Amino acid sequence: MTRELTQFTINGVTSGYWHVSFSNPPINLQDPDTILELQELVGMFETDDALRVVVLESADPSFFINHYDVSRAAETPVAPGPTGLPTFIDTTMRLATTSVVTIAKIRGRNRGGGSEAALAFDLRFASREKAVFGQPEVGAGMFPGGGALERLPLLVGRARALEIILGSDDFDADTAALYGWINRALPDDQLDDFVDTLARRIASFDKPALAEAKRLVNRRTLPQAEDLVETQDSFLDAFTWPTLQERGARLRARAAEVGPEFELQFGHYLVDLGDQ
Repeated sequence: MTRELTQFTINGVTSGYWHVSFSNPPINLQDPDTILELQELVGMFETDDALRVVVLESADPSFFINHYDVSRAAETPVAPGPTGLPTFIDTTMRLATTSVVTIAKIRGRNRGGGSEAALAFDLRFASREKAVFGQPEVGAGMFPGGGALERLPLLVGRARALEIILGSDDFDADTAALYGWINRALPDDQLDDFVDTLARRIASFDKPALAEAKRLVNRRTLPQAEDLVETQDSFLDAFTWPTLQERGARLRARAAEVGPEFELQFGHYLVDLGDQ
């Protein structure tokens, strides 16, 4: 059964090039519906023989795909997808292995589960002035559960991955590019033209050549599915930890105290949530 997309909007620029926009107001949280719609979207990529490249961006310049909505954690879909893997892992593995080239064009905050979704894309380009990256889970009392523990070390190396994950701070686009988290940071007024030019260039090439080149690169650059499953299982189990529940209560109290600024400066407000 085809799922109607309410958070993702598709614009066919050409037969070989799609532009997809993400919108989940008010702050573009990744939620269980996001995961299911992204899985549906990947199925569309896989079944369009003409499609060569997809660019994803956000309709909100302040938030790309934001962190996971933990208030809906109990609804997290885990049903096996076509790969036989749980829903989100199925989706991100298929994103990485589909013959279609996927590009994330990032403005705004891209943290937590949203960052993990972007990590599954082939290429990531970001606004130097407007993009912010983070894996804040440890600072919030748990750990990343959707692929950051596996994908970040492959991109940035062990030490920098530990800095990102254990430090739980926000990173600007220039630092993310220096580390290898993203391909490059560009001035905001150049980002759209750069990504569009690259996407059109890729879309002009033969699909068999693109698909085989990507398949061969994937042989040594993708995480193991069993590692992703182990991490997700541990992540979902962690919601029973008393320490997480206690820290989560302090986090919610701080968010209520600070107001909208809390989400904008999430990493900053994690540092003084220790025992009161």
